[in-house]
Amino acid sequence: MKLRTVKDRSVKDSTGISFTALYTGAVWHRHGLSDDILATDQGKWLYHLMTPFEAASKAVVGGNLRTFLLQRHLIIDHLIEQTIDRGVTQILEIACGMSPRGIRLREKYPKIHMAEADLPNMATRKASRLLISGHLGARHQVMPIDILATAGDHSLETVMARTFDNNEPVIVITEGLTSYFSLPVISEFWKRLAGLMQERPGSVYLSESYLMPTQPLLRGGLKALGGILGTVTRSDVSFHFEDDRQAAEHFAGCGFSSLTVHNPVDFYGRLSIPESRNDPMVRVVEAGV
Repeated sequence: MKLRTVKDRSVKDSTGISFTALYTGAVWHRHGLSDDILATDQGKWLYHLMTPFEAASKAVVGGNLRTFLLQRHLIIDHLIEQTIDRGVTQILEIACGMSPRGIRLREKYPKIHMAEADLPNMATRKASRLLISGHLGARHQVMPIDILATAGDHSLETVMARTFDNNEPVIVITEGLTSYFSLPVISEFWKRLAGLMQERPGSVYLSESYLMPTQPLLRGGLKALGGILGTVTRSDVSFHFEDDRQAAEHFAGCGFSSLTVHNPVDFYGRLSIPESRNDPMVRVVEAGV
């Protein structure tokens, strides 16, 4: 499995990002959102390893990574279901990892076409588990993708063209992906995606963004944590925006004509999501064309 790095575009192994995907999968499984077929021993080990750090973070900051993972995941699910109810039945989840979303959506909406995509090694791992469990079929697929590729079988353009009815809109999801790239690099992907969505009117893009806090101590600590995580995952972990307005303006500049930045606070009492003591660091971005 290959990953072009942000700084020098050299080819490196991407098992580091797989490591974070397994942890995320374990969080979903532990909170009853995932299927047993997607649970991994590595993910369970990472969950237990991270528990003391997560507890300390929640005590100090008022929220932790698990809180933000669950907030973003459940809000994205809610927005997907709203879009399906409006008649969009084609869904592409990029960086699917061990996400249980495809299984859950196909059980609730049997007529949708669900395509999950990730770097080749992770896609192979995910496909083998879904095949064993009997979930794969003509309307539920797993495939390799490289969001930095601008041509070839693994490019976004090729994956969308060969997978879906190109006369119909698509819901595109990137959860837990964009923060591993610098803003200039991920912006090129967003511009290409916006162009593809413009060819399919009614399409919707859903993702998350983490805001850099203003408090100096917390800001410094998160920058240090981002550096450590970047080293572990061999990527350029980034907090892209200072506030919601900056995020909305940037996405508009990438070619999206409608943009809503959702704060988890707005869903307290409406969705069964954990609540942060202070303003959550995570936002869910809903972009259309």
